[in-house]
Amino acid sequence: MAILLFLLFSRTIATVSAFIATTPAKSDSFTPPDNYLIDCGSSSQTTLPDRRIFSSDSASSQYLQYHGREIAVVDLSADVPLPIYKSAKVFNCEATYSFRVTKTGWHWVRLHFFPIGNNEFKLQETKFTVVAMDTLVLLHKHSPNGLEMQEYLMNVTSERLNLRFCGKKDSPAFVNAIEVVSAPDMVITDSSSALFPVGKKIEGMTKYSYQKMYRLNVGGVTIGPGNDTLGRTWNSDEKFLKPPSAAKNISITPNVVTYLEGGSPLIAPPTVYASAMVMGTSNTIAPNFNVTWQFDLDKSFPYLIRLHFCDIVSKALNELYFNVYIGGKIAVSALDLSSITNGLSVAYYHDVFVEPPMISNPFFVQVGPLNAPMGTKNAILNGLEILRINNSVNSLDGEFGADGRSATGPGRGTVAAVGFAMMFGAFAGLGAMAVKWQKRPQDWQKKNSFSSWLLPLHAGDASFLASSKRTSLGSKKSAFYASTQGLGRYLSFAELQDATKNWDSNSVIGIGGFGNVYLGVLEDGTKVAVKRGNPQSEQGINEFQTELQMLSKLRHRHLVSLIGYCDENSEMILVYEFMEHGPLRDHLYGKNLPTVSWKQRLEICIGAARGLHYLHTGSATAIIHRDVKTTNILLDENFTAKMADFGLSKDVGMGEAHVSTAVKGSFGYLDPEYFRKQQLTDKSDVYSFGVVLLEVLCARSAIDPTLPREQVNLAEWAMQWKRKGLLDKIIDPNLVGKINPESMNKYAEAAEKCLAEYGVDRPTMGDVLWNLEYALQLQDQGKPEEGGGSGGSGGGSALANAAPLAPAIDNRPVMTPAQASQNPAEVQAIEDHSGTAMFAQYGNLNGR
Repeated sequence: MAILLFLLFSRTIATVSAFIATTPAKSDSFTPPDNYLIDCGSSSQTTLPDRRIFSSDSASSQYLQYHGREIAVVDLSADVPLPIYKSAKVFNCEATYSFRVTKTGWHWVRLHFFPIGNNEFKLQETKFTVVAMDTLVLLHKHSPNGLEMQEYLMNVTSERLNLRFCGKKDSPAFVNAIEVVSAPDMVITDSSSALFPVGKKIEGMTKYSYQKMYRLNVGGVTIGPGNDTLGRTWNSDEKFLKPPSAAKNISITPNVVTYLEGGSPLIAPPTVYASAMVMGTSNTIAPNFNVTWQFDLDKSFPYLIRLHFCDIVSKALNELYFNVYIGGKIAVSALDLSSITNGLSVAYYHDVFVEPPMISNPFFVQVGPLNAPMGTKNAILNGLEILRINNSVNSLDGEFGADGRSATGPGRGTVAAVGFAMMFGAFAGLGAMAVKWQKRPQDWQKKNSFSSWLLPLHAGDASFLASSKRTSLGSKKSAFYASTQGLGRYLSFAELQDATKNWDSNSVIGIGGFGNVYLGVLEDGTKVAVKRGNPQSEQGINEFQTELQMLSKLRHRHLVSLIGYCDENSEMILVYEFMEHGPLRDHLYGKNLPTVSWKQRLEICIGAARGLHYLHTGSATAIIHRDVKTTNILLDENFTAKMADFGLSKDVGMGEAHVSTAVKGSFGYLDPEYFRKQQLTDKSDVYSFGVVLLEVLCARSAIDPTLPREQVNLAEWAMQWKRKGLLDKIIDPNLVGKINPESMNKYAEAAEKCLAEYGVDRPTMGDVLWNLEYALQLQDQGKPEEGGGSGGSGGGSALANAAPLAPAIDNRPVMTPAQASQNPAEVQAIEDHSGTAMFAQYGNLNGR
């Protein structure tokens, strides 16, 4: 048991040890070197209930640079919680507050807004921008809606901190009160843990600026600035709990709370750590649920999530182990607070850096019990902070920077050029459309289609359309063919409606982000898979277009073939060859299907590798699949593997090493280097395929958050066992004793190389293919597997009685390492002609 506990918690301790080592010395109070508090528009200084004193507008005029009309509005009868909201300063042109910085470093900036009613301005309808330090956008075209306090934390490196309010005559800016206050250095440390890859250390957190979105005293009441040394407000978490019945609050006396050596109440006051939410009973005998807090976040920004913990529920050490989830992903697994703090009621916090691709709405933070025999079934959270981080153009509000640059596109300086290019392109397009109009088909009016916008310009030419005669492809209904572009057969909506029995729900064989996939039977009896997209989805249109463009130039035995398409009446429908045995994942776990033997798994992986190798090398421009996973590897009636779903695929231009693009793909298969750099390469597919190889070997999902922390990520977990030389201990139990050890070693070696942290260290798909073929050869040389493909079920299964698998090497000899050094072009030539009479002579040869 001691060894198990050590393995379980050693990584968690290692993750947080850096924080403990670098936390500054304890300090119970903080006197800010800079402390500017201004009650804008007020004729006298204002003292708040927490004893903070705000200077009057006249006394603060030394800080204001403004050449417009002096405007102050006051409403002493306003129903507001603090007197600073009863007056405001209004600016009908640009105004700047400039504060001298005594000591550079972290500073709070708090802006207070309340649109006071007055006869001259409708302040609730204004839109204005606020910029700090000339480069950091705090607010962009903002309209304060009721009473607001916007709080920011910025690292000031110059001798002055400027706040520029950009107002206009027809839309003035205003502010009720301003706070500029120094913050201690420890408030943000330079390192944090990443949400993905889990636990990875992120450096450079002190170079960012932050905006407070949420700060919660979990399980307790609201804490005002008077009870926080740094003047912060900690709100109650009650309205964010979903559902409230899943949790119950507990509390202790704040003076019982202690801090780690190097810790400090400046991170959070003892009152925060003295209350918490733990799991409610929810009338369950064996509690196994999460306590959940729900938030709304802007998905275009990164965030820092700060979690505050203090074990005030346990009676002894090492009783409480639990998991923490952020955005549906595991952030900390098997957290044992007592092993970190060496005591109870000891404050501890943990930072998690979350990048935009991991943000979703609603956004969840959860704690839940550990699925393990040790400890009590409980989880705890004492405090929570969510801080927005500035984006790539140094903005905390909107996509535009202070210089007009956009986080998602060109800045002002390029708008005119882009506009001219768009106009020129539009005229060129109109000219091409005019030519097409002259060549339009006779029945063009019968179609309400958007294909002319998606397909090449000559797709509407007469040469692009086939006659209405019946052909070998099918019925007279299919009047249009995109043969010259390789787009396959045009099928009418009525034809597909008949094929799917009016889109019968019983015909659904798959559900994905694009839409439902139906089993259809064409008029000539051909079975097809009909993917019907959502025409209202902009993403669907993009994927529809990408699939058409990609599959129009791809033909390979190990790629699913496109039979045709339909874009009638704004529909987006793609028709593929039907893959009898569905996705590979269904034959590994979760569906109770007959077990696939090791040899068959090798042959399936080899087929998928061939398909990917062809994508990367088989055309003038490399194609990156970008969503390689076991659900996108489909099996036909002979269990031949074919890659499917090219909706996320990307071309790599001639001579280019990568494509800079937004991160897309499936969690668990995603290349960490692609995630960090947003640079997509063919090695991103290689990494994903490495995860597939492990999934095939271990028969479990790539990510399983229900497992203990060290087992959640398959790639990480399996590689730990591989490095120990014990990978055979975690393989699919159905394969135990049925794999030639040399075959498995070669296979595991290939998987490990695929999962190298940096793309430059990973093999090409051609190299992977050769290693897998060698592993198959080693398996063939060993003792034949028992049980065939039925997993020892007697051979009476559908899999055991299915048609024999196609030869693993396309009717050519299995390559040895010596042969593997051939030029990929030579191997590709064999691929392109596999199965022909020319190579039939190799059908019965065995590799050396």
